[in-house]
Amino acid sequence: MRAEDTPLIRLEDYRPSDWLIDTVDLDISLAPQQTRVRALLGLRPNPAGQPGAPLILDGDELVLSAIKLDGAPLDASAFTAGPQSLTVHAPPRRGFTLTIETVLDPSANTKLMGLYRSSKVYCTQCEADGFRRITYFLDRPDVMSVYTVRLEAAKTEAPVLLSNGNRVATGEVPGSDRHFAVWHDPHPKPAYLFALVGGALDHVREGYVTADGQQVELAVYVEPGKAGRAGWALDSLVRCMRWDERVFGRNYDLDVFNVVAVSDFNMGAMENKGLNIFNDKYVLADPQTATDGDYASIEAIIAHEYFHNWTGNRITCRDWFQLCLKEGLTVFRDQEFSADERSRPVKRISDVRTLRATQFSEDAGPLAHPVRPRAYKEINNFYTPTVYEKGAEVIRMLKVLIGADAFKRGMDLYFERCDGTAATIEEFLACFAETSGKDLSHFARWYEQAGTPTIVASGRYDARAKSYTLDLAQTTPPTPGQTTKQPVVLPVALGLVGKGGDLPLTTGSSAYAGDGLIVLDQPSLSVVFSDVVEAPIPSLLRGFSAPVRLELDLSDADLLRLFSADSDSFNRWQALQSVATRALVAGGRKQIGLVEVQTRSAPIAAALEAFLSGQAVADPAFAAQVLRLPSGGDVAREIGQDVDPDAIHAAHRTLATELGFALTPQLLKLLTKFDASARYSPDAASAGRRALRNEALMLLAVADIQSGPALAEDQFDMANNLTDRLAALSAITLTTGEAREELIERFATLYADEPLVLDKWLMAQALIAEPGTLDRVKRLMQHKAFSLSNPNRVRALIGGFAANLTQFNRADGAGYAFVADMVIALDRTNPQVASRLLGSFKSWRMLEPIRKDLAQASLAMVARMPGLSRDVADIAERALA
Repeated sequence: MRAEDTPLIRLEDYRPSDWLIDTVDLDISLAPQQTRVRALLGLRPNPAGQPGAPLILDGDELVLSAIKLDGAPLDASAFTAGPQSLTVHAPPRRGFTLTIETVLDPSANTKLMGLYRSSKVYCTQCEADGFRRITYFLDRPDVMSVYTVRLEAAKTEAPVLLSNGNRVATGEVPGSDRHFAVWHDPHPKPAYLFALVGGALDHVREGYVTADGQQVELAVYVEPGKAGRAGWALDSLVRCMRWDERVFGRNYDLDVFNVVAVSDFNMGAMENKGLNIFNDKYVLADPQTATDGDYASIEAIIAHEYFHNWTGNRITCRDWFQLCLKEGLTVFRDQEFSADERSRPVKRISDVRTLRATQFSEDAGPLAHPVRPRAYKEINNFYTPTVYEKGAEVIRMLKVLIGADAFKRGMDLYFERCDGTAATIEEFLACFAETSGKDLSHFARWYEQAGTPTIVASGRYDARAKSYTLDLAQTTPPTPGQTTKQPVVLPVALGLVGKGGDLPLTTGSSAYAGDGLIVLDQPSLSVVFSDVVEAPIPSLLRGFSAPVRLELDLSDADLLRLFSADSDSFNRWQALQSVATRALVAGGRKQIGLVEVQTRSAPIAAALEAFLSGQAVADPAFAAQVLRLPSGGDVAREIGQDVDPDAIHAAHRTLATELGFALTPQLLKLLTKFDASARYSPDAASAGRRALRNEALMLLAVADIQSGPALAEDQFDMANNLTDRLAALSAITLTTGEAREELIERFATLYADEPLVLDKWLMAQALIAEPGTLDRVKRLMQHKAFSLSNPNRVRALIGGFAANLTQFNRADGAGYAFVADMVIALDRTNPQVASRLLGSFKSWRMLEPIRKDLAQASLAMVARMPGLSRDVADIAERALA
C-alpha cells in the first residue's frame, strides 16, 4: 500500500453513527483453524444519525458465511459483503436483529489483532479496530453495547474459557468432548473492549470486598507451571483497587476481575472490561526471573489497566481523537499510585526521564503531533508518548493550576456526569471549569498544539531595593503542520534559595498565584519579588511543574549550590543533571571538547563526593538517580542539530570515567555497604539500595577496565536475584575482553529456559557500543532464544539495537539499512511491531549531514516498497515529510 492511497481521517469530519447496536450476542466455537463466530446484533436507527442511511459494517479480512435479518435469510440483492465491509442497502427504519456468521483461522493470524491463537492459547486484542477481524460490526468507540458471549471449545484444549463481565452459565456439549461458558457484561461498552481467552492455564485467586460491600473474586491466569510468579501481580491489583477507592472514590462494579498473561502480545496490556490481557512480562515475577524494574512495572501496569475500568471503560472515548482522554488521564492516575506506593520524588524523576527520552524526542522530530491529533491515517500509530506521557503531564498541570480540592471535585463531577458515555476533551475540561470557576479555554491549547515549549528565564537582584526581578518568556518551535504557535498556560512552581534555604516570596504580580506558583500564559512577563534580603538563586519548575525545556542563566556554581541546598528534591537532581549536560554537550559537539569534559568533571565529582559522604545512604533510591548521568539521547536532543553520535558517546564515556576514578573510594564503600548477597525483597526501600549499589558498579566498570570485569563477576557470583545479576552483566558489557564474553555465556546458560530473562540478555548485547555489535545482533537472530514472530524478542534484540546511539547511527549507514530491512520483513506478518520499529528513525533530521543522508535513504527505501501495510506506510510518509 502507498501511504498516499490511505484516506485521511479528520476530527472535523466526525459525525455520529447512523445506527446503534444495543445488544450483542456472540456464539464462538473455538478451533485452531476453523473458529465459527455467530453474532446476533440488536440494531436501531440513531436519532442523531442520518435517517434512511444504509447499514455499513466494518470488516478486516473477513469472509461472510451467512446473514439473517430478524431470523430470516437476507436476499443476496439486499446486501454487499467483502473482506473489509458489509453493507445492508435498505435496512428497516426501526429496531431489528442481524445475525452474521463468519469463520476464522486463529492460528494463521500473525498480526495478533482480533482473535488469534499463540502458544496454544486463544486470545483477542481489539483496540483500536481489531473487533472487525472477528465479525462485521460498527467498530467505533461511540457505539456501546451490552454483550452476552457463549464460548465453546474442546475441554482438553481449552479448559479455561473467559470473557468480559460475569460468568452466568457453564456446561458440556452433549455427545462431544467440548464444553461451554456463557459470560454477560451488564455495562455497555464499545467493541474495542471485547475480549476472550481460551486455553490450559493455571491461576491464583483472592477474594476482595469493595468499599461499598461488593464481593469480588480476583484471579490472575498464567501458563501452566507459572502460578508461583503471579503473586506480585495479584498483590498489586489488591493494592491499586484499595487506592482507587480511597483517592478517587471509585469502586469496582462486577463479581469477578480476571487478569490473563500471554506470551505473544503486541502491547504491554489491554484493559478489556473485567478481563485484562497482559503481555506476560508485565505479570510474571520472582526474584530469580524479574528485576526491581520489572516489579515496579508490573505494579504500575496492573494499576493502569485496572484504573481504566473508570477512565476508559465506564467512560470511554467518543472517537479515537480523544484517545488521550483515557490514556493520558490513566497514566496520571497510575503515576500517582506508584508515587504513593514508593518514593514520590524518585518516581517524579523517573517519569520525567521517560518523558524527555521518548516524548521530547518525538516532539523534536517529524512524527510530532498534538496530544489530541486533528487527523490520522492509521490510529495504531498514535499510541504514542505524546498521547500517554504528555497527556498525563497536561492532567498534572491542570491539578497544579486549579488546586487539589477543585481537581478532586472536578474528577467526581466527571465520573458522575459522563458515566456510561463516550466523552470528549471538551466535556472533561468543562467539569473542572465548573468546579474551579476558571476559564480553561486557554489551557485547552495544550491539546491542540504539538511541540515542547521553551521557557527562557533570567533574574536580577537589586541589593538597594531588596528586590528580585524574574523575567520569563515562552516559545514553542514549529512542528509539521503547525508553524505558528500560540502561548500556552504554563504553571511555574518556584522558590528563591538563599544561603540558609528558601526565602519568603512577596509580590503584587497578578501572574503570581500564591504558594510558590507563577502562571505564565503570555509570551513573556516579569515578576518582582520584594523584601528579598539577599541575592537568591531561582529554583524554577519545582517538581517539573510543566513539560517544557528551561533555559536559565545560572552558572555551574549556582546550579551546584542548588544541588546541595534546594528544598525541592526534583530540582536538586535537575541542578546536577544540568551541569553534567553542559559538560556533555561541550564534549559532544566535537572531539576536542573531551578536554573540556575532563575539566568540567572536577566540580561535579566534588559535589558528588560531598553528597555520597552525607545524605546518600539516607535515601539510596534518590542517590541512585543522582549518580546516573544524562543519557546520550538527552545530550543529542540538547545539541539539536548536526549531531555526531560517536562524539556524544566519547564525551559520555569520558565524564563517566572521570567520575568513576574520582569517586572510587566512595563507590567501593557502597558496594560493601549494600551487599549483593543480602536477602531479597521487592519493596521500594530494598530496591533503592540495590539501585544505588548498581549505579556505583556501572561507574567503577567504566572507570577501571582492569578491575571492572572482576567486580562484575564478583557481583554475579554473590547475587541471589536477577536485579544484581543483570546489573553485573550490564556493567561488564561496558568493558572488553574474554571475561565479558564468558559472563555473557554464563548468563545465557543459567537462564536458558527463561524467555523473558533472555530478552534482557539479548538487549544487553544489542546495546554494546562498539563496531562489532551489528554482526553480534545478526548472529543472535539465529539463536534459539530469538524468534521474529514474538514481539518481545523483536523489541529486545532489534529494538535494543535501534536504541543503540552509536551502532544504529553507524557512519557507514549499515545500522539504518539493517533496521529498515527488519521493518520490511516484519511488516509482512505483524505491521504494528514493524511500524513501532520504524519509529526509531524519528530523530534522523538532527543528525550530521552524512548520517542524515544515509538514514533518509533507508527510510525512502522502506517507503518505496510495494504492498506496505497502512501502519508502516503512514510512519514512513510522516517521517519523510
